[in-house]
Amino acid sequence: MLEYLEKHKKKVLYTPFTIYWLLLLTATSLPGKDLPNLGVSDKIEHFTAYFILSFFLSIVLMLQKRVKILKEKAIFSTLVIVGIYAALDELHQLFIPGRSCDIRDWLTDIIAACIAVFVVSLLTKKNHVKQ
Repeated sequence: MLEYLEKHKKKVLYTPFTIYWLLLLTATSLPGKDLPNLGVSDKIEHFTAYFILSFFLSIVLMLQKRVKILKEKAIFSTLVIVGIYAALDELHQLFIPGRSCDIRDWLTDIIAACIAVFVVSLLTKKNHVKQ
């Protein structure tokens, strides 16, 4: 699977990842009154959103070839990037009508990122064993 992603990374990884992150930024910029009610806890929404973001980002960093340290430390880099982004996103919501900055949301984002990189680690180790 990693070979396929490596070969087609622009089409199946970079483009969807970029679109997803832009959609996430757009969604977190909507005023509270404009948010759809998905019928689940906002913590589940945060967890899902940041799990997907972290899953994509860790694979993107593993497969990119421009910055060697990001490739070698993809898991750690993902956690740092997502942690900073999530904090900035929470702070940014202070300026959005009907939204708030909540440390519990940030912690949920971090937990989601940790679980996502753990899953990616397991999947990539399993993939390396099969090769």
